[in-house]
Amino acid sequence: MMSKIKDIYNSTKDKKNCLINKYLDYNNNKLTMPLIFAGLFYAIAICLAIFTKHIFYLFNFMYIGTALGIGLFLNISLKKKYISWARRITQFLIGFYMLVFVGFILRENIQIEGFVLYLFSGIFTGAVLHYIIAKIIGPIIFNRGWCGWACWTAAILDLLPWRETRQDREKKLEKLPYISFSLSMLIVLLIWFIIIDRNAEYVQETVLYGLIAGNLIYYILGVILAFILKDNRAFCKYLCPIAVIMKITARFSLLKIGFYRKRCTECGLCELKCPMNIKHMEYKNKGTRILSTECILCCTCIDICPEKALNMKFRFDSHFTEGQKTSEKETSKESN
Repeated sequence: MMSKIKDIYNSTKDKKNCLINKYLDYNNNKLTMPLIFAGLFYAIAICLAIFTKHIFYLFNFMYIGTALGIGLFLNISLKKKYISWARRITQFLIGFYMLVFVGFILRENIQIEGFVLYLFSGIFTGAVLHYIIAKIIGPIIFNRGWCGWACWTAAILDLLPWRETRQDREKKLEKLPYISFSLSMLIVLLIWFIIIDRNAEYVQETVLYGLIAGNLIYYILGVILAFILKDNRAFCKYLCPIAVIMKITARFSLLKIGFYRKRCTECGLCELKCPMNIKHMEYKNKGTRILSTECILCCTCIDICPEKALNMKFRFDSHFTEGQKTSEKETSKESN
């Protein structure tokens, strides 16, 4: 009897290992980066829970850290055929937690318009904290990782069929985000000074309607623009108002994508597959990391490179101009 149980156990274990090996290329070293990212968010969760005395922040940031850790682990460990799952899983785990739970259930507008209305009304909410951490201070550390790994708008747009953009950016459309941002602020001013009663309860009700309307507008415009330009990320490049804010602090980001220059064969796959049309070879030839504030850390270039010539690391750059060349000493460090 015991031998049969043992055989069944071993058979189940073998099937499980076979299934895991089918999808994962795992070793313990691949846990380091996910644990670092998760740990940072756990530290934020504990500090905020103690400082604000709200247990929600402990749950909120630990959940986000766990989801991000899972996504990074999968991105490092999944076999190439399945690697696109990693970021999409994290996008849905974080993005729709923020939209559905924080937005619709907790009734907070975590769009940029809601954030500004809360500031005007003096209401300190989770939405305000979200913007400060994720979209103002966060990019100094994590670059525009929010756009690549957590945005609920992009989570849907990334499912559209135009995942590869083979054209250069539409130069004539590059000022549109600033127009979009200005219009968003104009709408907020119009609501605040003309339309609404400024008591806290009415503001909360108004921003919830704004969350619904804003998301509908963003999704409709995002799909239309993707269809016209045959580019899933067209909305992110040419219409997203939040990018205007994030690009300011992302310039100083510690986390960027760099090169092992000696490995690079200049095959051009990283540029061809980049959803944001970043010219990787220009940065590689200048001896810098990817300094473009358009980078969303989606890791497509890292995953697609056949020579494993790209990497993502925390480091301080001594310069912040997007096209500035590093010194020969820095260039030598990049090559190692």
